[in-house]
Amino acid sequence: MIDETKGFTLARTFAATPEEVWSAWTTPDEAAQWFHPEGASTPRESVEMDVREGGRYTYTMVNDADGTRYVTGGVYREVSPYERLVFTWGDPLGDPDETPVVTLVFTPTAEGTHMSFELRGVDGAEGDEYFYDGWDSALNVLGEYLSRH
Repeated sequence: MIDETKGFTLARTFAATPEEVWSAWTTPDEAAQWFHPEGASTPRESVEMDVREGGRYTYTMVNDADGTRYVTGGVYREVSPYERLVFTWGDPLGDPDETPVVTLVFTPTAEGTHMSFELRGVDGAEGDEYFYDGWDSALNVLGEYLSRH
């Protein structure tokens, strides 16, 4: 089992409906537009999503500077459309019980949608240039994507 005492939470408020934010997380065409930190890209053909409890997803992030590829994926644990999405995140072929877990909570607000992002199972802190900074940057890319659509 992962060590759930390790982890961090990020939060964003987007000028988008919960349905629009949900779609960005669960539609391959949309995920390919933002599912990576700044300075990386996600080829559309690498994104596969079976968004149901027990379903799997995979995608590949590509470092734009040097072409390094990072294949990532996991298993959906909880799927409550427009409200909550829980999935493992790491090696797509890894043991889901040994893989970090992401929990997303979408809350409608007057401004749009407040999204809480929690990653459990790994340490992360601002300035780590890894888990925390990578996801913080990816959520910035998500915000930019949602502001254009």
